[in-house]
Amino acid sequence: MKKIIEHYDALIDENNDPVHDPIPLKEYMDKWDGQKFIDCLCLLPYHDVLEIGVGTGRLAIKICESCNTFLGIDVSAKTIERAIENLNTFENCTLVCADFLEYQFNNYFDVIYSSLTFIHIADKKSAIAKTAGLLKPSGRFILSSSKSQDKFLEMNGRELELFPTSLEEIKLLFAEAGLDFEDSFETEFAFIVSGIKGNK
Repeated sequence: MKKIIEHYDALIDENNDPVHDPIPLKEYMDKWDGQKFIDCLCLLPYHDVLEIGVGTGRLAIKICESCNTFLGIDVSAKTIERAIENLNTFENCTLVCADFLEYQFNNYFDVIYSSLTFIHIADKKSAIAKTAGLLKPSGRFILSSSKSQDKFLEMNGRELELFPTSLEEIKLLFAEAGLDFEDSFETEFAFIVSGIKGNK
C-alpha cells in the first residue's frame, strides 16, 4: 500500500491530473470506461453513490451532478486534495482519504463503481464482498478492470506490483458476494461488469 500511495502522490507532484487533460488524453482514458460505463450506472437524482478510487475526480465530475450524494474514497492524500479542488462546486460531494478495505462506512449506496482501481487490490474477494455489503437492496455495482495481465506497472522510474484478474473470476466473485450478474462488455483496454444486489 505504501508504494501505491507514494506513486499517486508523485503523480500529483508531476502535475498529472486527468480532470484537466487535453481532449486526446481524455479520449485515451475513456478506453477504460467512457460514456457507456457511465450509462451502466443508471443514475437517478435520488441515488447515493460511492466511487472506489476516486482519483482527482475524472469520473466523479460527470457523476456528482446526476445523483443525490456522492462519496469518493482514495488512498492518496495528495490526490484527494486535488479532487477537493476539482469537485468544490458540488455541495453533495464528500471525499475521504482512506484504504477502502479498512475504512468503516456509516451509510449504504444505490450505486457503487470503480475503474482502474481493483488492479491494485490483491484480495478482490474481500473487496467485492465488502462492496456488496455496502449496497442497498437492488443496488448496482459496476467495475471496470484492465484486460492487461501485466504483473508490474513501470512509470517515471517507479515500479508497482499489480494484481490482474479475468472476467470469469470477477463474475464468480460477484456471485459469491450475492451480486446477480447484470451485464458485461469490453472496451479497448478493459472489461466492465455490472451486478445487482440480490435479495437473498
